[in-house]
Amino acid sequence: MDSKVIYDRLNKVFRDVFDDDTITVNPKTTADDIDDWDSLEHITLINAVEREFKMKFRMGEISSMKNVGEMAQIIADRVKG
Repeated sequence: MDSKVIYDRLNKVFRDVFDDDTITVNPKTTADDIDDWDSLEHITLINAVEREFKMKFRMGEISSMKNVGEMAQIIADRVKG
């Protein structure tokens, strides 16, 4: 899957989860960059991303992700199409 498509879809998910149409994520985006991205919202975000891309993150992947770029790479490695 093309990285532009992944980021376009991630932007939609982030905007929906955080109810903020101004969010634009990039590979270096972290929780520090988005208001309200706390541990509870992180769970909601992970679930929303999994639904959007019809895949499941492994527990180790979730705990080791340091930024949106790492999330996008996992998605690219797993999702076909």
